Amino acid sequence: MYREEDYLMLSGLQHFAFCRRQWALIHIEQQWAENERTADGRIMHTNAHDGSFREKRGNVIITRAMQISSAELGISGECDVVEFHRSADGIQISGMDGTYQVIPVEYKRGMPKEDECDALQLCAQAMCLEEMLCCETPQAYLYYGETRRRLTVTLDAALRQRTRDMLAEMHELFRRQHTPKVRRTKACNACSLKDICLPVLEKKRSAADYLAEALKGGDL
Repeated sequence: MYREEDYLMLSGLQHFAFCRRQWALIHIEQQWAENERTADGRIMHTNAHDGSFREKRGNVIITRAMQISSAELGISGECDVVEFHRSADGIQISGMDGTYQVIPVEYKRGMPKEDECDALQLCAQAMCLEEMLCCETPQAYLYYGETRRRLTVTLDAALRQRTRDMLAEMHELFRRQHTPKVRRTKACNACSLKDICLPVLEKKRSAADYLAEALKGGDL
């Protein structure tokens, strides 16, 4: 169990899965830069994160900006949307009649991704809700702004274990205050931090390599 003062931001899990160096620049070095993509995402989340919003649609109760945390995982944050679906197999929720299944919904600005960055973040949200509400959440949803459709994410044992492993690695790097080196990929071109990270410098020789080569050639 983690102490509350050691909690990391849950939203950082997506950054970490995308690029460990990007996560470290943001969450360890406190650096940030915005581009069109991040601005669009921020606006979408601002609209979704209305903490006063609560709506009932048939047998579904919808809330926004629900604060969540997990002492087991050592994270805290908030869900874009949490839906409570009335179900005989659900749990009782304070202030609500009946029993409900608890389902988080995460909003993303673009298209579904080939990697599982978004699924890992959603899984961590579900695991927080399970710890807080003593419930089981077998599936959750990702909503993408460009397609305007939901994708169902099955929260199986393998995805949960990858989420735990990645969060443990995040805690270790944060404890060491370590920023990993660049691992340049084509995704670097779309990253808002490319001018801070400077991935192109990875192609340059290090000072140590230059000195070693110069000493071999007798130039020094």
